Order: sequence, then structure tokens, then C-alpha cells
Amino acid sequence: MAIILRLDRVMADRKMSLNALAERVGIANVNLSKIKTGKVSAIRFSTLDAICKALDCQPGDILEYRAD
Repeated sequence: MAIILRLDRVMADRKMSLNALAERVGIANVNLSKIKTGKVSAIRFSTLDAICKALDCQPGDILEYRAD
């Protein structure tokens, strides 16, 4: 897959735990964990928006494109 999720890096930079972010975003820990580990094939824009608001970041800080 050419899209890499860097949520773990941004969370570490902000010193935010998975539980704290899940609570702020309003999604289950399990679902946020799947996003964090890259085990998802899609993410809703509303979820991405909430994550970016909670972490004070841009979508490009979380998503990275790498050519195959």
C-alpha cells in the first residue's frame, strides 16, 4: 500500500495516549488503534478532521504517500 499512516509519530510528538485521543475524537480505542497501526483500508473525513483538531495538526502530518 502506498499510503503510510504516521498517527503514532504525531501522537508521540504531542505526548497523547491512545485512550486520550480516542476520547477526544469520539471513537472506540479499537478503531483508533487500527488507524494507528495502519490496519485500515479507509478513514472517514470526519474522523480525520476530529483527529487533526485533537492533535492540532494537518492531514499531511498523519498521511504519507510512497510510490510503490
